[in-house]
Amino acid sequence: MKKFFLTLIALGVVVLVAALAFAFWPTHTRAIAGDVPADDKSLIEKGHYLALASDCTACHSRPGGKPFEGGLPMATPLGTIYSSNITPDADHGIGKYTLDQFDRALRHGIAADGSSLYPAMPFPSYARLSDDDVRALYAYFRHGGIEPSSRANHGTAIPWPLSMRWPLAIWRKLFAPDADSVVFDPKAYPDEKIARGAYLVQGAGHCGSCHTPRGFALQERTLDEKGGSYLSGGQVIDGWYAVNLRGNTADGLGRWSEQDIVDTLRTARNAHSAVVGQPMADVAVHSMQWLKDDDLHAIAAYLKTLPATADDPSRFAPDDTTAKALQAGINDSRGAEIYVDNCAACHRTDAEGYAHVFPTIAGNPTVLADDPTTLVRLILGGSHLPSTEKAPSPLGMPGFAERLSDAEVAQVATFVRTGFGNHASAVTESQAAAARTSLRKAEAH
Repeated sequence: MKKFFLTLIALGVVVLVAALAFAFWPTHTRAIAGDVPADDKSLIEKGHYLALASDCTACHSRPGGKPFEGGLPMATPLGTIYSSNITPDADHGIGKYTLDQFDRALRHGIAADGSSLYPAMPFPSYARLSDDDVRALYAYFRHGGIEPSSRANHGTAIPWPLSMRWPLAIWRKLFAPDADSVVFDPKAYPDEKIARGAYLVQGAGHCGSCHTPRGFALQERTLDEKGGSYLSGGQVIDGWYAVNLRGNTADGLGRWSEQDIVDTLRTARNAHSAVVGQPMADVAVHSMQWLKDDDLHAIAAYLKTLPATADDPSRFAPDDTTAKALQAGINDSRGAEIYVDNCAACHRTDAEGYAHVFPTIAGNPTVLADDPTTLVRLILGGSHLPSTEKAPSPLGMPGFAERLSDAEVAQVATFVRTGFGNHASAVTESQAAAARTSLRKAEAH
């Protein structure tokens, strides 16, 4: 027996040594060529634009803080982590970073001290950025007039031993692309417009970080359209479900036009739908509304090339049966009664809403999503459209958490998911209860 345990211990040591060797084996073997002059205004301006496209503000700025000084808490399955200071401060920011160290962090997930970054930093997506774009970003963050902040970086709230960083190096080698070998190929796409959209979506925009389902190790299942699950939804971010961006006609963008997508990115709304939840509202406010028209249309054109997923859990077929019943005063379920009392004034009894003001419920991808988390969260806590330059009105929907029980929330959610031509699964009382708990936790923080 003693020999058996000694053998197990020896085997464990071998496995650990092999894992550590694998973790610390170099993955970044070439330095990015050239240097960045401090007075190259065109390069700095290009970097500023790329920082907007990459939405660096959303994660590296916190409410009430200075731009890019970090400290924004991010909930992960392991515990809370905090974004880092990326101002040009020499002690707490990136003021001493060389171009190569900046590149290692941005595209390889390796900090200046050699430790691995948490993949909340979307370096698997940024691996697709070109050397020229990395130089531009470096020029902006080092020489673009960002105010240095001496705010020290916040430690994680992840308990030991989960807080050990070395396993992240193994994760990085298994699931992140090698940025030394990944080169974005625009010739793989039918034209320059779609290629530009693919580059922005897959790289700077890192849309897959939220809109692509994750695997067993919390890795994105695929990083581009070569995988059928790319941008098919599947993640709940801060209590909001990231929707399907593929060509599904019910819970995706199959019935949206290119202009619908552009309008949503620029103004957080279009004629029939609207952004709900803070994560995507931040994307519109801090990033997409500032992009050039050509780039927004390129993004939209690329998204429209993505076919529907093979499995389509919901469907939509225009049907006025529900609307006619409500207009005739026939409320034959508790869900119907709640809808008439609380929803119809804005969304109308035909569920068509009002263009650019109150979203359509009939055929709405958020309503038809396989995961009803966003719909339930919306009923409970409400939401406000962000104020953007092109659409400054911060229209909102009130929450009904104090008025409706979990059972009633489930009933009205099921009513809109199964009426007006919508065909999606019913919502359970337990799902409503879970969303209420999540909302309370969010409000507590």
